[in-house]
Amino acid sequence: MKTVLRWAARLILALLALFILIQGWFFAHILWWKHNDPADTRFMRLRLAELRKEDPQATLRHQWVDYQRISPHLKRAVVAAEDDHFMNHRGFDWGGIQRAMERNQQRGTAAAGGSTITQQLAKNLFLSPSRSYLRKGQEAILTVMLEASWDKRRILEVYLNVAEWGNGVYGAEAAARHHFGLSAARLGPAEAARLAVMLPSPRRYERQFGPRLAAHAERVRLRMHHTRIP
Repeated sequence: MKTVLRWAARLILALLALFILIQGWFFAHILWWKHNDPADTRFMRLRLAELRKEDPQATLRHQWVDYQRISPHLKRAVVAAEDDHFMNHRGFDWGGIQRAMERNQQRGTAAAGGSTITQQLAKNLFLSPSRSYLRKGQEAILTVMLEASWDKRRILEVYLNVAEWGNGVYGAEAAARHHFGLSAARLGPAEAARLAVMLPSPRRYERQFGPRLAAHAERVRLRMHHTRIP
C-alpha cells in the first residue's frame, strides 16, 4: 500500500511539473510577443496544413501592420461586434457569458459562446478549434496571462493582425485588400462593419453575405460611434 501511495505521489508531482513547464512555455511566448510581433499563430498553421493537403504550394495571405496603420473604424467595429465591454473587463465578460448560456439553453445548442477578444486571441495564438473542458481551462489561463502582461492596445493590435477573414486570409491588411482592394488604414465605417460581422464564420460569410448579415453590419456601424477603443 505504501508503495502504491509513493508511486501515486510521484505521478502527481510529475504531472504538476509538466503542467508548470507547459504554462512557463506559454508565458515566455506571451512576454516575448509583448514587444515582438508573432509571425503566425496555431490557428494559421493548422489552416495552412489543411490547405496544403489539397495544394502543396498553398500559402496564407497575411501582412502585419502596426496599430496606427489600422483604421479606427475597424477597431471600433470589431470591438462593437465582438466584445463591447473590451475596455472594462479583465479578460472575461461575465455578463456576456451569462447571456450566452441563456441563449444556448433557449436554443438547445451551443451557438453563442460569449468569448471576449482576449479569449479569442488566446485560442488563436496557442490552441485549436476543438471544444473540450481541458481546452477551455487552458484558454482561461492564457487569457489571464495576456491581460496581466499586455495592455488593451497590444491585445487589440495582435488580434486584428491574426484574425481570420476568409479562406487563407488573416489579419486586417490582407482582409482589407482581399475584400475591398484597400489598405487597412483606408477602411471606412461601412467596410469596417462588414468585416467585423464576418469574424464568427469568415469562410462561410465570404461565400454568402446575405440580408440578415448586412442588417447586423448596419447595426454595428451605428453602434461604433459610442464604442471605446485603446
